[in-house]
Amino acid sequence: MTEVSGRDPLPRAAGLVLHRAASYDFFVWLMSGGREGAFRERILRLARIEPGEAVLDVGCGTGTLAIAAKRRAGAAGKVHGIDASPEMLARAVKKARRADIDVTFTQAPAQALPFPDASFDLVLTTVMLHHLPRPGRAQCAREMRRVLKPGGRVLAVDFAASQERGLVARLHRRHGHVRPGELISLLATVGLDVKESGEVGYRSLQFALAIAPSAV
Repeated sequence: MTEVSGRDPLPRAAGLVLHRAASYDFFVWLMSGGREGAFRERILRLARIEPGEAVLDVGCGTGTLAIAAKRRAGAAGKVHGIDASPEMLARAVKKARRADIDVTFTQAPAQALPFPDASFDLVLTTVMLHHLPRPGRAQCAREMRRVLKPGGRVLAVDFAASQERGLVARLHRRHGHVRPGELISLLATVGLDVKESGEVGYRSLQFALAIAPSAV
């Protein structure tokens, strides 16, 4: 069953927390040039989700990517999504129930993930890091590393600086971006081995895929 869980009291989220769930979905559609489905499939291909894997979506928003990840992970897989906004999570739960997809959504900040060490094969964070101040980004990276299993993967996707004009470009400038070198450095600094990085192929989005050391 899909549900929202949380802790009491919740740690305070540092950074910009988006609450307008309907506007968020519209922004994703706009950012992808109306090709949200193709954009999502591109992210999932980069993530290389295998059946049976445990997946965490950090800053899951309204849950669309987490639901798609569960389809890839299959019946034996487990997918969790966390977000600091209860409004986002409420919409995510409705989406998952309509799709009859079993995803657990939890209200929590990205800097304090409510999971034990070494819980996940894959951790995703998509268009979220730029909302955090730099110390918050570093703490989020440490937390993603902590909950990752040996040999597990982190896929981080975010905006680089954009030379575009128009509404989307203005939103980029308002909310910020993460420099390509910083995205790689964030993951490398916490002991992850960045295997791939580059442009996603939508707007100014970039990605970095990193691997945790295998157990000795």
